Amino acid sequence: MKKVVLSALAAIAFSTASYAADMKMVTKAPMAPPPSPWDLAFGAGIMNDYIFRGVTQSNHKGSVAAYFEPRYNINANLQAYVGIAGESISFPNRAAGEIDLYAGIRPTFGALALDFGYWYYYYPGGQCFGGCPGIAALPNGNFAKADASFWEVYAKGTWTVNDQWALGFNVFATPNFLQLGADGQYVSGTVKYTAPTSAALWNSVGWYVSGELGQQFLGSSDAFYGTGIVGNPFRFSVPYKDYTTWNVGVGFTYKVFTLDLRYSDTDMSESECNIFTSDHTAGGPTVANTTLSNPGGLGSKWCGAAFVAKLSFDMTLGALK
Repeated sequence: MKKVVLSALAAIAFSTASYAADMKMVTKAPMAPPPSPWDLAFGAGIMNDYIFRGVTQSNHKGSVAAYFEPRYNINANLQAYVGIAGESISFPNRAAGEIDLYAGIRPTFGALALDFGYWYYYYPGGQCFGGCPGIAALPNGNFAKADASFWEVYAKGTWTVNDQWALGFNVFATPNFLQLGADGQYVSGTVKYTAPTSAALWNSVGWYVSGELGQQFLGSSDAFYGTGIVGNPFRFSVPYKDYTTWNVGVGFTYKVFTLDLRYSDTDMSESECNIFTSDHTAGGPTVANTTLSNPGGLGSKWCGAAFVAKLSFDMTLGALK
């Protein structure tokens, strides 16, 4: 009987061992690491004219631009960012270029995306013309400070109505626009229509139509840009014109590339434009452009109608992974 029991136990043990050996090892798959809250946006572009709020910054000549923007996603609805950008320019003071330093936050509330921040426009390498001891004015008689750098605070927003339509607003404010001595506020509204995928052009090229209507409010200059003429009411300060600007254009997109074709204009006269910009290429003098605030009679075309073609690419590091 004892032998029978031992034999039965041995058979059971052997059977159990054989069954265990046939079983596959089951282990829990490791959890995927959470996505990094950090991202990086960057891009560059080339254009035939650099227009800023309706006014050329490149003397209606070609310009190149680039930017680099680290981002941190605090949560799904709040992003913090800093950035640096640069553009080639042609200023009256012969500044070497424009360098932009900026930072802000982007909260999102459903279809409404907001953006609040600080922007510093730095123009290194400028020279003083006129109004400086022992230094002559520009060849056409205009004055220019060596430093045109300034800062603004801003609030922007975009409401995505649906997959095709988006409406936006922009508000910028500074106590000293372009070091002119005048405070400045800029407000604008935007609208954009993006064609649905089904309406894509050849080879999956997307397209959109967009426009902006803006108003630049400006105060009066400091004494540097006054007329300097004894008895002239604007001897120590010249009032700048508040002006309206608008642009409308069409864009074509392919992967990370965008070709934007745009018309831009303002309601400033050539005389008012010369007062505002101190354009070193301003022509004249003419009787029509001669006023108490513009006694030299020069006229600038920097604020007039312009057509801008820009080819750019924009991408993020996250999209490359």
